[in-house]
Amino acid sequence: MHSDRSTDGMRIIATAGHVDHGKSSLVRALTGTDPDRWAEERERGLTIDLGFAHFTTPGHNVVSFIDVPGHTRFISNMLAGVGAVGSSLLVIDAHEGWKPQTEEHLRILDLLGIEHGLVVLTKSDLCPPSDREQVSETMRRHLEGTFLAAAPMVFVSSTTRDGLDTLVERIDEMLAAGALPPDHQRPRLFVDRVFAAKGSGTVVTGTLTDGSLAVGDRVMATPMMLPARVRSMQSHGRDVDSAPPGSRVALNLAGVEHHDLRRGVAIVRTDEWHLTKEFDASLTTVVGLEHAVTSRGAWSLHIGSDELAVRVRVIGSTRIEAGGSGFVRVRLPYEVPLIPGDHYILRESGRRETVGGGEVLDVSPVVPVTRAAPDRSVERVVAERGWVRADLLRLLTGEARTPTLGDWVIDASVLETMRVDLRGRVARSGSEGIRVETLDERERIVIETCADVTVTDGFARVAGTSDPLLDHPAVAALARGGCAPQPPVAITVAELRRLQQKGVIFERDGEWFHVSALETARQVALALLAANPEGFTLSQFREAVGNTRKHAVPLATELDTRGITRRRGDVRIAGPRLETQVSNSG
Repeated sequence: MHSDRSTDGMRIIATAGHVDHGKSSLVRALTGTDPDRWAEERERGLTIDLGFAHFTTPGHNVVSFIDVPGHTRFISNMLAGVGAVGSSLLVIDAHEGWKPQTEEHLRILDLLGIEHGLVVLTKSDLCPPSDREQVSETMRRHLEGTFLAAAPMVFVSSTTRDGLDTLVERIDEMLAAGALPPDHQRPRLFVDRVFAAKGSGTVVTGTLTDGSLAVGDRVMATPMMLPARVRSMQSHGRDVDSAPPGSRVALNLAGVEHHDLRRGVAIVRTDEWHLTKEFDASLTTVVGLEHAVTSRGAWSLHIGSDELAVRVRVIGSTRIEAGGSGFVRVRLPYEVPLIPGDHYILRESGRRETVGGGEVLDVSPVVPVTRAAPDRSVERVVAERGWVRADLLRLLTGEARTPTLGDWVIDASVLETMRVDLRGRVARSGSEGIRVETLDERERIVIETCADVTVTDGFARVAGTSDPLLDHPAVAALARGGCAPQPPVAITVAELRRLQQKGVIFERDGEWFHVSALETARQVALALLAANPEGFTLSQFREAVGNTRKHAVPLATELDTRGITRRRGDVRIAGPRLETQVSNSG
């Protein structure tokens, strides 16, 4: 089997149109491949499920066709095939003309945001040349106001092959005018087929979007959250090492069984997507809809290759009139990896009709639906949350932002409000200041940036202010007492605890010491261990320090607690912090 490094240059085109208007015959005439995969389809002459074929144009574009069924009973299958394409061929029987599914398919393509397409008038051998101008004018009237309003129109006969060369030329021109699929560097593949290949195991196929995928990548099948690895990859029957966004690929997945997957599953790399059960979106209803859209109804949402039963709430109103536009909040039955800009189609399950479609705007709304005002602005997402970590913001919006402080992106007004609040609290605390450890994570980050506030010894104070407690006579008395100090006097327990929090003094077993005594004890321990590598006893320590057991025991215990020494039986040995000088910060 031929092997390529990648699938650069591939472009995907979906066919669309009414049943029996020649979509599959057209694809077969262009590619030599019958896109009808099932025997039932070939026997009935009716496309039921998605079909696939490809060919290379004279302009060296590798074109992959997704042939969709045209019958209204298989609209779900049609929607599963067009969710990730960028170009389309609207196929119309030149003799039979415009039909209901022509209209519905066109509206679906329009709502999905597809920007490039051609109109192919098939069975031209049954349409006399004298009628073609009138047929073209009629088609143009139907296409008014859609993305195909000014699209090239080509008469083609798949039987006689008349017009096929012209169509291929127009396809090359269309692809040259269209942009390459965007690369967000986080691949996503909505699965449209799952099967077990003999000797290979689980295989899934789909259209790769949003990033490149490579053999060996660790991936996740959502919503089941099943981990897997890309064992091998093919595109159009050719082994490839990697594939860029916009490729039709078949992934051989290791670590997951084929019966655990289904059409609609999304394959993504682990931790690269925000999975959501709720999103806000725009909604444009189709022209000719006979009722308004409200929060009541049985709704079916089509996104990617998936079909989900959802709940819909209209934002900012009670209804969206037929032919109008508005915003909705959609509640999903399970988590889906989505990003702003994804397009969807909404259908009414009871009436079995396409209601409209739109664009995902907020993949994780935090504002109540009564106050929501969704758009694709990153600034709105930050403003509504106040604080959002930069890595999460990229998952929510698809766009990177430089953190404001730490790894947080912070709304400017929220940041300034917190600064004002912190400065006020510091000012009111006087010379004592605010203990920094009592602040939450965000406040600790912000207080370091507050003008006229200094943070020392674990306390935040107005700049230029010192704590008079540091000059209390009891502190000096403890320092003079060294390793055998007298109990502190004329000072409250609360004041002693405050000094301890500052790292100036410490208490062990009811005895108070200045921190300098601990440094003296550390130096003694160093000397004793130099003379006694296997450890020193408490008696040796007490004699070296020159105090009594009353003070020697708590000092030795403090050395152990701080990791300066370690107790082993009756002796003390070196701890991990033996060489670290003890400072006034503890």
